[in-house]
Amino acid sequence: MRGERSYSVYTMASKLRRLYTGMTGDLHKRAFEHKQDLVPGFSSRYRMHWLVHYEKYPNVWSAIDREKEIKGWRRSKKVALIKSENPTWVDLAEHWYDDVPTFFGLRKAGPSLRSG
Repeated sequence: MRGERSYSVYTMASKLRRLYTGMTGDLHKRAFEHKQDLVPGFSSRYRMHWLVHYEKYPNVWSAIDREKEIKGWRRSKKVALIKSENPTWVDLAEHWYDDVPTFFGLRKAGPSLRSG
């Protein structure tokens, strides 16, 4: 029997604390893609490399609803959400990839991965 799938709503931040909120069925893979700038667009252009908040949901519809809710908020409310659980804005995924030379068949970045 397969394990139950979960979905995540997450917020990535840049060094200048620009924010990007998204939803995914594989948070580890998606955070890696953000850190490596693998998907062209807003998050790679502004170097959204720090996972500063995430929430898990048991089904895709709940996750989509929550993503839309957060995306509709003012920045101040998003910042308050982040600070309520992560007051120092640490990268929650900072050490997720330390012990593997490659992840999802992709090369891991060097030290610049964590330095911005």
